[in-house]
Amino acid sequence: MPLALPHLTTAHGLTRTTILELFQSAEEYYTRLRIGTKRFDVLQGISVVLAFFENSTRTRMSFEIAAKRLSAEITGFQASASSVNKGETLLDTIRNIEAMHVDVLVMRHSSSGAHEFLRRHAGCRIVNAGDGQHEHPTQALLDAFTLTRKFGHLEGLKYCLVGDILHSRVARSNIPIFKALGAEVAVCAPGTLLPKDIASFGVKTFSDIDTAVAWADAMNVLRIQFERQDQGLIPTIREYTEWFGVKDHHLRLKPNIAILHPGPINRGIELEAIVADAAQSLILPQVEHGVAIRMAVLTALANDIRATRH
Repeated sequence: MPLALPHLTTAHGLTRTTILELFQSAEEYYTRLRIGTKRFDVLQGISVVLAFFENSTRTRMSFEIAAKRLSAEITGFQASASSVNKGETLLDTIRNIEAMHVDVLVMRHSSSGAHEFLRRHAGCRIVNAGDGQHEHPTQALLDAFTLTRKFGHLEGLKYCLVGDILHSRVARSNIPIFKALGAEVAVCAPGTLLPKDIASFGVKTFSDIDTAVAWADAMNVLRIQFERQDQGLIPTIREYTEWFGVKDHHLRLKPNIAILHPGPINRGIELEAIVADAAQSLILPQVEHGVAIRMAVLTALANDIRATRH
């Protein structure tokens, strides 16, 4: 039976089997996209609304391209030009969208837990494209897919997230996905940029970049989210870069290490520009793989929609 998902609001609870089935689907799409196939009829007759209440470049475009490749009916929702600005609640907004017979809602929202709330109250399929400081499950899937394609599998891989773990929805989704696939997971950050309950995450912690690089097979470098944090969590940008920035000499010391970044990159802060463009960098493959992964997710949702219709 083809994989069917009713929603994708969280990375927690996704089993190894489900993740690998999504990877298999993504690999098939990736291969066919690479040879020039531009259109699939998988989402023919299924409507998808892209509702981004926060700014986005890669995630929004990736979902839009994925839905178009699958022949979905796509509608973009602009919060800045909607009745949200007149005080309409999120639930009322979504119920009005649903009344137009929408099948799938792909949403990014600033409120942590917004997608879980809608999953309990809305009838359409919900996909989490990022919620506050909570989660970003499709980013986690594409990151794991990227490293699986490079290394063959993630069992025993030493994988380290570096940077602003405290405010990172990427970290909160990547950790359970990578652990489900058998990777050893670590984080590297100043204590002020770690969650107070980091011990409950079940990960190794490093307090300096040199030790983390020496340990890791792959580094996922996160930007400092200035827009989400109070001032004073780091002394200065220069000091942060000195102690936690990934630099060219790290690549010379560990030439086989893989470098990821979910974007946007603050070049010269969390990593040197030469690192972003080095042979070890998988940043652009991440973007390419993101389309295939999101096609796989939308396909699994379509399978569930059609199963319930019958």
